[in-house]
Amino acid sequence: MCDERVIEEQLKKDAYLFNSGQHFRCYHALGCHREAREDVKGFRITTWAPNAQHVSVVSDFTDWESGQALKLIENTGFWTGFFPTAQEKDCYKFKVIQADGTVKLKSDPFAFAYEVRPKDASVVKVLPEKTWSDNIWMANRKRLKIYERPLNIYEVHLSSWKHHEDGSWYSLKDLQAELIPYVKEMGYTHIEFMPVMEHPLDRSWGYQITGFFGFSSKYGTMEDFQDFVEACHQQNIGVLVDWVPSHFNRNDYAMAYFDGTPQFEYADPNRANNNRWGTLNFDLGKPQVHSFLISNALFWLDIFHLDGIRVDAVSNMLYLDYDDGPWTPNEDGTNENRQGVAFIQKMNRVIFNEYSDVLMMAEESTAYPGVTAPAHEGGLGFNYKWNMGWMNDTLKFFEMDPEFRKYHLELITFSFMYVFNENFILPFSHDEVVHGKKSLMHKMFGDRYNQFAGLRTIETFRMTHPGKNLHFMGAEYGQFLEWDAEDQLDWLNLTDPVNIKHKHFMKTLNTLYRNHRSLWEIDHSWDGLVVLEADDRKHATLSYIRQGKNPRDFLVIVCNFKPHEHQQYRVGVPYEGIYEVILNTEMAEFGGKWSVPQPPMKTLNKETNNQPYSIDVILPALSVLIIRPKRIKGVNKRSINKKGGRKD
Repeated sequence: MCDERVIEEQLKKDAYLFNSGQHFRCYHALGCHREAREDVKGFRITTWAPNAQHVSVVSDFTDWESGQALKLIENTGFWTGFFPTAQEKDCYKFKVIQADGTVKLKSDPFAFAYEVRPKDASVVKVLPEKTWSDNIWMANRKRLKIYERPLNIYEVHLSSWKHHEDGSWYSLKDLQAELIPYVKEMGYTHIEFMPVMEHPLDRSWGYQITGFFGFSSKYGTMEDFQDFVEACHQQNIGVLVDWVPSHFNRNDYAMAYFDGTPQFEYADPNRANNNRWGTLNFDLGKPQVHSFLISNALFWLDIFHLDGIRVDAVSNMLYLDYDDGPWTPNEDGTNENRQGVAFIQKMNRVIFNEYSDVLMMAEESTAYPGVTAPAHEGGLGFNYKWNMGWMNDTLKFFEMDPEFRKYHLELITFSFMYVFNENFILPFSHDEVVHGKKSLMHKMFGDRYNQFAGLRTIETFRMTHPGKNLHFMGAEYGQFLEWDAEDQLDWLNLTDPVNIKHKHFMKTLNTLYRNHRSLWEIDHSWDGLVVLEADDRKHATLSYIRQGKNPRDFLVIVCNFKPHEHQQYRVGVPYEGIYEVILNTEMAEFGGKWSVPQPPMKTLNKETNNQPYSIDVILPALSVLIIRPKRIKGVNKRSINKKGGRKD
């Protein structure tokens, strides 16, 4: 129990850190918190409104007209008050007399809960103190090296994965019962949720946030989400979320011009207004915004045991002219948002200082250098960057008539020119299967048979290419319709034997990925990759080796991007011996035409692809073969030389 004077002194200390950009748990100071003063229990409500003339709380526990005035703590910008009659689940808003005298009703930017839209009040909520039962997962997360682990992400939009028969959304408890077993069965390592923070517009998919510290009321409670994450961890599944520190919803009841002046947003309208998304950009040069955003990232890691954060729209934070419309350059005429760069570096330094074992992933769509280089070396400091260039080139290639692919093989092979410039995730995300772009399956060229053959080929190419993996829901069984955020996935597709076989294929591919260290152990250097043939335009093929740390741990990947079978297709291999096919994407069990597997292949003493030995394979039409050594000779303790043979 504390008296008002002690609390005010603590708030002054909090305000100093907050205003200097160094308060990285400011959600404990600002917002609504249970408190006892002397012998009276209630809730303290505190907000930041440095230029407001007056702030009061209108609520279920005061009244909704004049409310109860908050006290301004001098020279802090903090307004605070104590409410002994407030109870959990009560609704409240701030009545703000703004700098120019305008009166606005505002929700609490630091609230932990909100009413279900279209209502917009903040809700009194005690921060849950969960006793977690995921100790084994969390210990392994600290023990295992991030870059040497398998990472195969299933991207999910909470409200459109599955609906009840009456059309209502699944709750988090429903998803816990069905989504977790499904993801485990399919062999994915992580679930990544599109934003789960409070947002008013379903069509924004959660990317226009009004309540950064509130779990979206339409999905459930904070406790429900904690239980979901815990259940995932108990099943060896990680949980990631999308987060949007670049911009925020401009609805008048929320954070926009909270005290009547540019508070969270830039003062320059050209920098504040995000014309493309109809939002407001955070002022990334303002120390209070640093405290707010970094605290918010840590909040989701602290309270929910999340395994990582995918940072949305990083490019919007890096460039002053990224948006559509007028822009204000730097004094020297350049377009780099230096404040944005400094903020990102600071954010990643702070987060990794607190959590060295989490993933920080950048959705960054340009060629900005050093996205995954350490911040102390001048990089942005992320673990991973989405490889948007690879994604765009690969999809363009597979949408093309196969007869013309031999003229455009560089769309597939160009990624090997920059594959290790960053630590990459290879994404087939929600953005590629919406707004008329068609589903992943429907993008594939040809009739239904060739579309599924192409889908198996592109998925296997992605899984065996250096980099980690992300896969949007529905593509795992070849949904034909593009994603509709207002409806569930088209689960009726799984009454079709072709879709059932493709689901079986993806489960097989995911399992193969997890079981073979060569596909993920050395993902970010040439030690894990040998390109065998990248110039076979005549056949439109590509072959390469993925190598693990153990010299015997390698796989030979042979891709055929044309619907023509190649007999006695010769592939170079590093060691003499016997090799066997462990995955042929054209097997009948997956929807292809092969019913009998190829027999093991004995090496020929003929140098091919700069390798000392070779094997002859039958390369099925529009397919990928994954080949492993069965019995080989002469393996030394060093890795395969990428330019040919073994390193001596």
